[in-house]
Amino acid sequence: MSNQLQDGNYSMFDVFCTEAIAQVVLLKTNLALLTTQPASPCELKTLTEAANTINNIAQMIELKAIAELSRAIADGVRHQSADTLLPLPVIELWLAAVKVLEQVVELNEEQVWSWLEERQEELADLTKTISGERTAELNHSQANAPEPVTILEPNLASEIEPKTIDSHSKPIATILAEIEPSMLDLFRLEVEAQVNLLNDGLLVLETQPDSLPELESLMRAAHSIKGAARIVSLDAAVELAHVMEDCFVAAQNRKITLQPHHIDILLQGIDLLAGLYQQDLAQLGEWLETTQAAFNATGQNIAAILNSQVVPAVMTTPVATSVTESTAAIIPQATAELGTEPSPASQLEFTDSQPVKPTPTNGQDRVVRVSANNLNRIMGLAGESLIEANWLQPFADSLTALKAEQRELTNMLEQLQEVMVIPTGVQQHREYLQAARAKGRQCMEILSKRLDELEIFARRNANLSDRLYREVIASHMRPFADGVRSFPRAIRDLARLLGKQVKLVIEGKTTSVDRDILKKLEAPLTHILRNCLDHGIEMPEVRHGAGKPTQGTIKLEAFHRGGMLSVVVSDDGKGIDLKKLRQKIVDEHLAPENIATQLSESELLEFLFLPGFSTAEKVTEFSGRGVGLDIVKSMVQEVGGTVRISTQMGQGTMFHFQLPLTLSVIRTLLVEIVGEAYAFPLARIDKIATVTQEQISVVEGRQYFSMDGKNIGLVTAAQVLELDNLRELGYPLSVVIISEHSYCYGLVVDRFLGERDLVVRPLDPRLGKVQDISAAALMGDRSPILILDVSDLIQSTDNLVNQRRLARVGKLLTSHAAATARKRILVVEDSITVREMERKILQNRGYAVDTAVDGIDGWNAARRGNYDLIVTDIDMPRLTGIELVKQIKADSELRSIPVIIISYKDRQEERLQGMEAGANYYLTKGSFHDHSFITAVTDLLGE
Repeated sequence: MSNQLQDGNYSMFDVFCTEAIAQVVLLKTNLALLTTQPASPCELKTLTEAANTINNIAQMIELKAIAELSRAIADGVRHQSADTLLPLPVIELWLAAVKVLEQVVELNEEQVWSWLEERQEELADLTKTISGERTAELNHSQANAPEPVTILEPNLASEIEPKTIDSHSKPIATILAEIEPSMLDLFRLEVEAQVNLLNDGLLVLETQPDSLPELESLMRAAHSIKGAARIVSLDAAVELAHVMEDCFVAAQNRKITLQPHHIDILLQGIDLLAGLYQQDLAQLGEWLETTQAAFNATGQNIAAILNSQVVPAVMTTPVATSVTESTAAIIPQATAELGTEPSPASQLEFTDSQPVKPTPTNGQDRVVRVSANNLNRIMGLAGESLIEANWLQPFADSLTALKAEQRELTNMLEQLQEVMVIPTGVQQHREYLQAARAKGRQCMEILSKRLDELEIFARRNANLSDRLYREVIASHMRPFADGVRSFPRAIRDLARLLGKQVKLVIEGKTTSVDRDILKKLEAPLTHILRNCLDHGIEMPEVRHGAGKPTQGTIKLEAFHRGGMLSVVVSDDGKGIDLKKLRQKIVDEHLAPENIATQLSESELLEFLFLPGFSTAEKVTEFSGRGVGLDIVKSMVQEVGGTVRISTQMGQGTMFHFQLPLTLSVIRTLLVEIVGEAYAFPLARIDKIATVTQEQISVVEGRQYFSMDGKNIGLVTAAQVLELDNLRELGYPLSVVIISEHSYCYGLVVDRFLGERDLVVRPLDPRLGKVQDISAAALMGDRSPILILDVSDLIQSTDNLVNQRRLARVGKLLTSHAAATARKRILVVEDSITVREMERKILQNRGYAVDTAVDGIDGWNAARRGNYDLIVTDIDMPRLTGIELVKQIKADSELRSIPVIIISYKDRQEERLQGMEAGANYYLTKGSFHDHSFITAVTDLLGE
């Protein structure tokens, strides 16, 4: 046989091997099941499709013998009846053919042709046997298996013994240097995906040792690693994955039962395989050289499991340090990691379970790698696209105004014709006038047509921009499971070390989480889970004595609520003893005893977040140093979130994180400071308040007011930001209350502007860290706005307090404050065109106008603002205008505000409903042209 691939492309053979590996796994798995149970239609279909796939790709690269063999398998399976027990000799014959296919894909390109030439006769005989020359005999005979050909699978004992890696072969560093970087990247990503499957599956096997689905998944994962490692010529990984695969196959065939100490040995092998992607690429070769002995030792231990030999539960070879690195990073060393800033990911994680395949697996989304910087730029462009789309609507409004001007021109020409005295016989004047009228009509038609087209385009473009923006945001998200994949293994290992029985329950694995937030959450969650296990969960005998199950439960849950991401970590342990905590606070001189006795539960638990504070009675390698929770809170606040603790003695403790859904878009409170707009991240605001002069007290020159039994110091935001043109605002004061640790201040702003989602744009790195500012954003009119850094603001405010440089607030009513005393109107309308037209009409009349995009937004704005009039539409999402009016009139503080309802249609039933709900006027949207809208407003508010 001539070598048909010598002049071809190596990647074609690579594609064949990669695809054949997956199909061989399907064939082996399903044929093994058919030895003990009838064949289902689904299983027969799977076998036929797998064999046909190998046949097709073998034909593509002219492996004729392999193509004919796989086609014979497909034909043989196709002629079998479903729901019947297939003859064992037939299955063994097919398994012999599958073994041939498996051996082919394990060869390299140079070896495959000579291997096939040497076995031409054997392959031809096997193909003929399967294709039907002996099938009839086999179908009617159950006594003996057919005469084995030389390629049948050897006995298990000889197959499982792993090979010892030749120390005199080519150095591993040289092998890695010869591999294309892209191929090596795919290999590492493949190993990472399969190691995660192996970890999860083995943890399930610990409680369900006979689970066939899990064993099948484990066998496939090990086989995939073996195939991928063979492609990049990493023999150590090939041999280890191979013996693990054989172990799982033996468990499937009920030849062995995996015990807990067997799971320990297999997990050590998985830790070694994990090192293939955890090590830096530059150090991978050196790491493999130093761990070759560990790979061999682990493989021999797994082989001993297969041979039913006694193996130690804990290895004493030098691999012990290496195999526990991944666990140590989560358990005893997590505290050290908490103190360091996690490096930003330069690449999005590749999550496809078979990344080396050229085609996606069935039922899975294709996943590609995108650099984080590139994705961030795309997100910025998507946000700007959304803003650009909003520019079209004002342009359409201007054309509407032009159309009105044109109509006036036409009316004027008609009036001119009526009043103009045309001398008899002067026909030319009349012709000119008629031509002008015709031209005016023509302009009206053209303008109307173009305006309609523009409005359609504006709607399409806005919809497209919104879809683009949402898709980009979605691409920046990852399932919560991606960030917590290592936790079950870590909890399992730590529980065994502590002698405790613990079950980790993870809920909300599919919850979407921002990639950056998920990365930053890993260390805080690690520390809290370790605390729950070490401090919270009792020893089994203690739990039994307390009437609890001996196995404790730690629950990790993620879900979306109220536009935020909530992550809850809870345990059913002993809880936190508040009496001991209170005494600890006094002993550490953090508060005098008379103050400590008055602290509420939530205030007591806040002390746990202080640096160096710990309730542990002794320091262990896992806890008791008093570091961790303070950094947990710092990292949560860094992403604009909050964390709080609740506990019940004897029942357990709960940590509740509330975080933004994404770092790319944040919900903010817009305020005005010295005439400029600024944004506070909503998650970092405790409360907002309006403070009257009577509520303010002064002690030692410092102004403060009381809220919820707590004194809050008053500081002007303009002074904290060191803005010029400081002004003394009039009462009532608009105050934003912010806090961090034990510090709490009320920042006085000019006024509140409402809530808004902003697309975060990082500041130019050349500026460095700008004091009190975290980022920037663009408003809908493309004007920039700065997003304030609450942590910096608190630090700056504290510096002003310590330096006694605080300015007094709220002494004089300035012209600016007087300007804000204009009549204020809230316009509630879901149509941006109508909303903007109403706003402009009212602003041109001198009113101060705020807008809301729907009924719920309007209801929230009405409760926050101090409005003299509310104008609302009827048909709106979430809350209709009729329902909004009813809620306003049912509120004791808002019922006196007059309400105007404006509807598209003058429907009698809606008019009656609106007036019965309490509306003062019911108008149609044609009222904008006949001035009845302004008449109604002036009738209610005056000029």
